[in-house]
Amino acid sequence: MPKKTIQDVDVTGKRVFVRVDYNVPQDESGNITDDARIRETLPTLRYLLERNAKVVLAAHLGRPKGKRDEKYTLQPVAARLQELLGQPVQFLNDCIGDEVQAAREQQPAGTVILLENLRFHAGEEENDAAFARALATATEVYVNDAFGAAHRAHASTAGIVPFVRERGGAAVAGLLMAKEIEVLGNLLTQPARPFVVILGGAKVGDKIGVIRNLIDKADTLLIGGAMAYPILKAMGKPNMDKSILDPKDVAQAASLLPILQAHNNWRLPTDALLTDRDAEDAHTEFRSVDNFPPDLFAMDIGPQTIQAYTDVLRDAKTVFWNGPMGRFETKPFAYGTRAIAAALAESDATTVIGGGDSAAAIHQMGFADAMSHISTGGGASLEFLEGKELPGVAVLEER
Repeated sequence: MPKKTIQDVDVTGKRVFVRVDYNVPQDESGNITDDARIRETLPTLRYLLERNAKVVLAAHLGRPKGKRDEKYTLQPVAARLQELLGQPVQFLNDCIGDEVQAAREQQPAGTVILLENLRFHAGEEENDAAFARALATATEVYVNDAFGAAHRAHASTAGIVPFVRERGGAAVAGLLMAKEIEVLGNLLTQPARPFVVILGGAKVGDKIGVIRNLIDKADTLLIGGAMAYPILKAMGKPNMDKSILDPKDVAQAASLLPILQAHNNWRLPTDALLTDRDAEDAHTEFRSVDNFPPDLFAMDIGPQTIQAYTDVLRDAKTVFWNGPMGRFETKPFAYGTRAIAAALAESDATTVIGGGDSAAAIHQMGFADAMSHISTGGGASLEFLEGKELPGVAVLEER
């Protein structure tokens, strides 16, 4: 771990500002449907509270576009956190302002405050200096435990740190952030071999950097999901157009081909599950990727591909997976994603799930407890594995 953590500084009785990632899914009534991101922060919070710190939590939820929108209030998060933590959580109706400042200055030791959604203010995403300074009010130690937001240079992830340091304060990682950096860092530097990378999902462009950085490090790269079809199209396979979600992906796939073709450790699907519509009762059939009919489109990998990929995974010692193999949200198209998840659950390998839809699928299908690590950051984990420096990590103190 190259950065200092809360274990490297004195937090006893201090005013500690903790950036967390509580951007959790909710149903139409505002009920939280997956509290994993809240639960993952509990070790950090308990560590601080055991040392009588005055803990102020800040987070965002959704995309309220810089103005107050009650649909995105963090009040339900405060209620759920209070249940999980087993002690009161004071919820404030804003994240800056006179009332917030007064509450923070009067906060007793060993207590928790949760601020209202940071993105109710445009200054958060704009990394506005005045907003960042206001957030830093009364802060003695800044802690970033929001790996899922660490790839954004926002006021609460980057802009706040100079103002905390101006006050003589420290800026360190939380225990969740430290775990994310350590686990993902090991993939880049010392994975047990064979090391297998599985990339699926939709956008080719989002994963070009990851492929560039990992193709030399991985023993095998397995490509599936909707990102496979633009690559197959760029290779000259017929009748792929209906399976391609974004025409721009074909050009990006074409730029990726020279990188792939310079190696021999990658695989694409050889067959797919085709359909005429996205529905539970849709017509489906399996076809070779050489024999797609023009009126059907792919929604999942086929049985030959599943067999080939699970054979590779059987011998793996380390696996990183980002992106589902098909549209797993619709039952007939979930088989490929489920098969990969089951293979990882049965494996003795170190299994790292790169957040986003793959993490959602793992949780939904009941395999979460069988994985070594499920990252809380989809985009952040991809950028980290591209070799990029994340703004929210770069500002933290070096060990």
